Amino acid sequence: MSSSAGASAESLSSAPPAEEEGMTWWYRWLCRLSGVLGAISCAISGFFNCITINPLNIAAGVWMIMNAFILLLCEAPFCCPFIEFANTVAAKADRLSSWQKAGFYCGMAIVPIITSLTLTTLLGNAIAFATGVLYGLSALGKKGDAIAYARIQQQKQQMDEEKLTDTLEGDL
Repeated sequence: MSSSAGASAESLSSAPPAEEEGMTWWYRWLCRLSGVLGAISCAISGFFNCITINPLNIAAGVWMIMNAFILLLCEAPFCCPFIEFANTVAAKADRLSSWQKAGFYCGMAIVPIITSLTLTTLLGNAIAFATGVLYGLSALGKKGDAIAYARIQQQKQQMDEEKLTDTLEGDL
C-alpha cells in the first residue's frame, strides 16, 4: 500500500508546473476564475433548460449541469469540500497541458449546443467555452518580438542563398 502512495506522490511531483508552460500567475488565475464563472453559468442555464417537455432540452440541461460539476472539480476543488476525490481530480487536471484542457473544456461546452441549439444553451456554455479558449491561447505561447522574427527570417534567407549558390556551383 505504501508503494502505491509513493508512486502517486512521485507522479504528482513529476508534473510540470504552469510556469514551465509559459503561463503567468495572473493568467492562471484568470483561467481559473473563468472556469468557476463558466461552471456557475452552466449550472444555472442547465437547471432552466431542464424545465421543459422537450427531451433534447432536458438532455442538454443535464449535460450542462454535469459540465458545471466537472469544471468546479477541475478548477476549484475547494468548492466541493464534501467530495473525497475532488483534490485527486484537480491534481490530475493540473497535470494536463494547456492544449488538452482547451480541447476538453471546449468539447464539453459544444455537446449541449449540438444537442439542443437554444439561446439558453448558447449563453450558458459561452463562458465554459471561453475557458477552453483561454487555455488554448496559453498553449500557443508568448508572442515573439519583431526583431527576433526579422533575425530568424534573415538567417533563413542567407541559408537559402547559400544552398542556391552551392547548387549552381555544383552544376558548373
